Amino acid sequence: MTDPAPQAMSVAEYLRRERAGDVKHEYVGGFIYPLHAQAGGSGTHSRIAGRIQVALHAAAEARDCRLYQEGMQLHIPASNSFFYPDVMLACDHDPPSEFYETLPCLLVEVLSPSTAHNDRRDKYRAYTALPSLHTYLIVSQTERYVVAYERQADGGWAMRELRNQGEVDIPCLGLTLTLEQMYGRLVAADSE
Repeated sequence: MTDPAPQAMSVAEYLRRERAGDVKHEYVGGFIYPLHAQAGGSGTHSRIAGRIQVALHAAAEARDCRLYQEGMQLHIPASNSFFYPDVMLACDHDPPSEFYETLPCLLVEVLSPSTAHNDRRDKYRAYTALPSLHTYLIVSQTERYVVAYERQADGGWAMRELRNQGEVDIPCLGLTLTLEQMYGRLVAADSE
């Protein structure tokens, strides 16, 4: 069975339908795409996202930042898009809406087979165009492997791959996030 073709609609219609519907959709350039991961997301996927949120929660609260897991939308006006990141952190501004953020400093996507290509390419381009973003993490759910995109002083992006162990700076919270905090016992480290 193939996926249905993307459906074209206006932003206003998308937002109206999204608030009233039971199935989440992402909106990219005038077209909606259903989020298959919502219906069949794995427990490991959800628990990894939850572990990341728990690791950041106290620092986010102390800095009056807003930390979300899976349910809050990210609106990117420049690309006319709405996404549902697995984890999103926003600081230093008031949210533009009760339903979405526009200026996150951290975005995390936990890879699923159905979303991996989009997370690595399309979302990378959209997310790293955000001037507020410091860190974008792509987190595997099948091995202890994280790709960390970190904004550099010159505004460019550096990519680091972390396997089995390591840590990522979260500048807007002034802390580091370790692979152990992300995975715990959920995914065993490879023996080296």
